[in-house]
Order: sequence, then structure tokens, then C-alpha cells
Amino acid sequence: GTSEHAMAAMRSDEIIEGKDLPLRYAGTSPCFRKEAGAHGRDQKGIFRVHQFDKIEQFVFSRPEESWKEHERMLSVAEEFYQNIETPYKVMLLSSGDMGKVSAKTYDIEAWMAGQNAYREIVSCSNCLDYQARRLKIRFRDKTNEETQYLHTLNSTLVATSRVLVSIMENFQTKDGHIAIPKVLQKYMGKNII
Repeated sequence: GTSEHAMAAMRSDEIIEGKDLPLRYAGTSPCFRKEAGAHGRDQKGIFRVHQFDKIEQFVFSRPEESWKEHERMLSVAEEFYQNIETPYKVMLLSSGDMGKVSAKTYDIEAWMAGQNAYREIVSCSNCLDYQARRLKIRFRDKTNEETQYLHTLNSTLVATSRVLVSIMENFQTKDGHIAIPKVLQKYMGKNII
């Protein structure tokens, strides 16, 4: 699971004042994956594990603003990976690669030097009114006005094990140490481990 589900559900069966939209949240949660290592190449190491921590972005938006919010969430995630100097690319998923809940999904894939490949580290989705209809989350601008379903959006910001792998793979020195990205050095108290 992910904190997306809890953040969506905390407004279930609610009518939100239109002036309060968009509502932007961040959540952190432990996530559990039953099929860890079931994808062949990920059977060893920490890229695909049974349990990891994740920080998620979540937005409740007016329908007419949801595409703008989707791009904003993607730019927040991109800025994070730019700040930690991780080479990445943004991929627009085809409908066959998206879950049924999402109308549009971007993935951010980080370069994994040791694997000589880009690997998914972020998924950023606009679910339109799919979740809001099921959770009965609506909004209106005036009390005597008919309610409308709002749109929900979610995006990974950080899945801890995957960002750790991307740092280790992209910042390894010739002598086997790991250079700490500049933005993290003040938190680590050193520039190399």
C-alpha cells in the first residue's frame, strides 16, 4: 500500500468548499510488496524489496485545474531529483501500462549506471474523478449550488530504497566510495562515505 489511499479516504463522503481547492498533501508510509524479487533481474539487492518507505504527493483539484496540478506535481518530483543530481528521464505511459484508475501517468526513470539502464523511481498520475466518485468527494462554490466531483492526483516523491540505489549507482567513485550529493552533505555531515 501507499499513503495515497489514506489521503484520499480522509475526505470521503465530504463536500469541500471550492475556495479551498486545490488541497495539496504529502504523506509518508511504509509500503509492502508481496512480489519482491519476482521480476527476475531484481531478485538480489534493494531495488525491489518487500518493505520500503515512501513519500507521496496527493492533490484534490477542481476538474478544470487538474491537468495543471498534474504538471506541477511532476515538476516537484523532477526538482527533487535535479537537486540530488540524479540523471533521469520522464516517460509518458501508454494506456496499457497504466492502472485502470489513472487517466494519464508519467514515470520518472533514474539512470542506474551499474545496470546500464533507466529504472522507474516515480509514478505521477491524474485519476480525474475516478476515486472521488467512489469515495463521494465533491465540491461546490456556493451553499445553494449543486455539487461536482473533484479530481484526485497522486505522485511518488521518494521511494527510499530506489533513491538510495540511484545515489549509490551514480555517485560511486573509482575507489569504491560513494560521493554524497551536494544538497545532502549538510545532513550527512560528510561529502563521501
